Amino acid sequence: MSSPSAAPPATAEAGARSDLDLDAATIPELVDRMEAGALTSVELTRAYLERVATVDRQVRSVLFVNPEALDQAAESDRRRGHGRALGPMDGIPVLIKDNIDTCGLGTTAGSRALSVPPLDDAELVERLRAAGAVVLGKTNMSEWGNFRSAWSTSGWSGVGGQTNNPHVLDRNPCGSSSGSAAAVAASLAQVAVGTETNGSIVCPASQAGVVGFKPTHGRISGDGIVPISARQDTAGPMARHVVDAAILMSVLEGGGVDYATALASDPLRGARVGVWRRAGHDAETDRVVEEAVDVLRCHGATVVEVDLPYQGRIEANGLPALVTEFKHDLEVYLATRPGAPRTVRELIEFNEADPVELSRFGQDLLFEAAKAPSITDPTYLDQRRTATDLARRSIDDVLEAHRLDVIMAPTNGPAWRTDYAGDPAGLGSSTPAAVSGYPNVTVPAGFAGPLPIGVSFMAGHGADVTVLRFAAAFERAAPVRQAPAYLPTLP
Repeated sequence: MSSPSAAPPATAEAGARSDLDLDAATIPELVDRMEAGALTSVELTRAYLERVATVDRQVRSVLFVNPEALDQAAESDRRRGHGRALGPMDGIPVLIKDNIDTCGLGTTAGSRALSVPPLDDAELVERLRAAGAVVLGKTNMSEWGNFRSAWSTSGWSGVGGQTNNPHVLDRNPCGSSSGSAAAVAASLAQVAVGTETNGSIVCPASQAGVVGFKPTHGRISGDGIVPISARQDTAGPMARHVVDAAILMSVLEGGGVDYATALASDPLRGARVGVWRRAGHDAETDRVVEEAVDVLRCHGATVVEVDLPYQGRIEANGLPALVTEFKHDLEVYLATRPGAPRTVRELIEFNEADPVELSRFGQDLLFEAAKAPSITDPTYLDQRRTATDLARRSIDDVLEAHRLDVIMAPTNGPAWRTDYAGDPAGLGSSTPAAVSGYPNVTVPAGFAGPLPIGVSFMAGHGADVTVLRFAAAFERAAPVRQAPAYLPTLP
């Protein structure tokens, strides 16, 4: 069924290049156009701003638009006109999740308690500016990274309300990087930056039908990011194409690394891929995984059925460890923000007095955090050691035992209906890579009706290039991604 208020196709509007297909265009293609004089950054930026002003009325993914975006684009055009372009991200519009400090724009983590803007850019934002990227604006997110309540609803914040899944608008966008994923899927920016503690890049990317990359922990600076846990948190790229995620990752990490150059070769032929099916949760997801397995085999990979052990013990130790880390790390961050609550207890009191914050769900995790032990507590230290060690072993041991290059798994099932009863405890495969700090990338793999389903590729510590190469090869072998239809609901 089609929507009577469906969004326009992701082509540039009047005032830009009418033949520019924003949904399909990659960063290398855009750079080629700009170098040839067939496109300017101002035209590209204006095209995205026009879509934010129109399409985002349905999706509600963008919180703030940067009033200086067109000026940044014009400066990029001047650099390019003088032969001084700063690299492949110069002039490319990017949206940034609203828990990443951006001087001159709000940074709220979705909470009305963070009403005064930060004084400085996060380090990754400094890197984006130095690369010439156009900071288009900030995206909505699940408030406090979905760590205010065990019964929270993904994509809702006190600041931005509810972000919708652009494929079916009454379905949930998942994770806390919900706005970044939905905005990229809806072609509101070329790329976006998300963050993940456990699933908050890969889950929303999968349910929006885009690429999301959670890199090895520590590859991207966590400076200036509202935390849950410095031991697990990481920023990462979200994009419609793997090559764009790789280009953005190179800028976010810095140090001259170039992830995109590694994507041209095909790693599938002769590879050994472990498949962690997570079967039985959802029949449509099982079907998509089987189709993905067929793609791998048809392109020369050997598929090995595997199961990742220790998952129950990882979760049993990991959550209480996160609660302790959240209290400590958040209070360290709050000390840097003018006018903000200084402690978790003060934040609880702010929410209790606010007319919006507790309108959809409570703050039970904040109550748990307020009474959590210190990060020197022996019980906490044992929980963190146990969770991290078991998560690493769950991947490392399986890779070694079966001589695998990567492990593939369904990222999660199709999006559920948003109903404010809390996110369902459904299928997901993010925990081993998240808790271990290992790289994990999701790429579109198929659909359940109009709802996207992704598969994830994960591997050991530092194997970022490897998982990106497999994601790119899979994307080439199975180009299934589709632009969203903005359906209001399903029959």
